[in-house]
Amino acid sequence: MRAWWAQTLAEVRMTIRRGETLLLTIGIPVLLLVFFSLTKVTSTPTKSRIDFIAPGIFALCVLSTSLVALSIATGFERSFGVLRRLHVTPLGTRRLIGAKIAGVLVTELLQVAILSLVAITLTWRPRGGVGGAFEVVALLLLGSAGSAGIGLALAGRLRAEVNLAASNGLYLVLLLLSGIVIPITSFPTFIQKVVIALPSGAMAEGLHRVLGQGLSPTSADWLALALWALVAPLVAARTFRFD
Repeated sequence: MRAWWAQTLAEVRMTIRRGETLLLTIGIPVLLLVFFSLTKVTSTPTKSRIDFIAPGIFALCVLSTSLVALSIATGFERSFGVLRRLHVTPLGTRRLIGAKIAGVLVTELLQVAILSLVAITLTWRPRGGVGGAFEVVALLLLGSAGSAGIGLALAGRLRAEVNLAASNGLYLVLLLLSGIVIPITSFPTFIQKVVIALPSGAMAEGLHRVLGQGLSPTSADWLALALWALVAPLVAARTFRFD
């Protein structure tokens, strides 16, 4: 437990100290939240733009941290031989992976707290009540697990430079095609089905329903997130290489 806790603190400190990671996890989401809330670049299905934009940006935070930041950092650690050395220490594989997951969750907690304050300043009033709060936590946790699985699968198989390009490219695609800042209803019907099947799309749609409309996520949202949260980490565990 002591080794796991020490590694978790190290993961959080490294995340905070990396300027590019802070830009990705805090800077860009805050800028997008303010920009899309105050401008009419895209249409929104709600009267107040912030009511639609804020939940989507929470989903974006999970993508930026669990998928992109985790994948890139892990990929370079693997490339430099750091993971191979940690793999044979008393920390072990399970505690190493557990520390990385805990570090991601702590970072996401900070992201959500900061973005919530910014959104409330922009007159955001979340819906859903107490029950909705539990649903939001479940959506974020499942989305984080699925995204982290994808990120680790990329980091464990690709060279660091290739993984860097692949992670950022996937991030941009999911940003545009997940209903995060562009309403899912703007896409053709068959694209909407694909979006909901993705972890980012299901998470964003669920958050929009809870926080923006005061409704519960659909069974399709829960099913897609649960499958990704189960399958993606298993694939990552089976295919990950430490060298």
